[in-house]
Amino acid sequence: MNRAQLIEQIRTKRSFLCVGLDTDRSKIPAHLLADPDPLFAFNKAIIDATRDLCVSYKINTAFYEAEGLNGWISMQKTLEYIGAGHLVIADAKRGDIGNTSEQYAKAFFETLPFDAITVAPYMGSDSVQPFLKWKNKWTIVLGLTSNDGAADFELQSTGSELLYERVLNTVASWGSSDHMMFVIGATRAEAFTRVRQIIPDHFLLVPGVGAQGGSLSEVFQHGQNNDVGLLVNVSRAIIYASGGSDFAEKARAVAQEYQAEMAGLLQ
Repeated sequence: MNRAQLIEQIRTKRSFLCVGLDTDRSKIPAHLLADPDPLFAFNKAIIDATRDLCVSYKINTAFYEAEGLNGWISMQKTLEYIGAGHLVIADAKRGDIGNTSEQYAKAFFETLPFDAITVAPYMGSDSVQPFLKWKNKWTIVLGLTSNDGAADFELQSTGSELLYERVLNTVASWGSSDHMMFVIGATRAEAFTRVRQIIPDHFLLVPGVGAQGGSLSEVFQHGQNNDVGLLVNVSRAIIYASGGSDFAEKARAVAQEYQAEMAGLLQ
């Protein structure tokens, strides 16, 4: 899905919701554990319940990798079931020396044909450039994250700027906003104004709304651009809205609340 198609989906659905499929075997409803593929059975129900309300799905690969070969199969089936109508993100946070990153890019852009992957930029340009070579795909670079540990590095001064500001400035010069995004955590809402001064045109993938307490309205107020420019990810608040047999219905109800708020903001 390219930038124009993503913007069209946002305008049509009046939503910039990304549903995070952080599917944990220990948290899915007990009745699904008897299914031959409980992770996929859970994901399928969540996708069916939310497909018309969101523009993107983010698959946190760690939860599938932890399941071994069966988890990779569940992830592939989930990816195929979502299909072409949504931007599908591999939340894998890869990043290594050039030839290793090339293999990661092939794994998540070709073997598993995701639309996008999250990337850690710590090792510099040669760890990110292999992903950027795929012009029909999105590289989503960690910028300012929502976890407490972000203060250990991202918020440290490098002289005239904070480290995350240097990352945004530098990485943005490596590619185009047509196929590069940045992760900016919703719990850092006060930083969005500064982020937009540095990268006014890029889309931002925004975790931290929902279970982590970030404010959707504040993110929109300070983080939007002329193309909306936001994908707000909500995972646990939607997919674990209920632990019972009504989990899909409850997930839809929560997703509808987010979509309705987004529609109001987009007016």
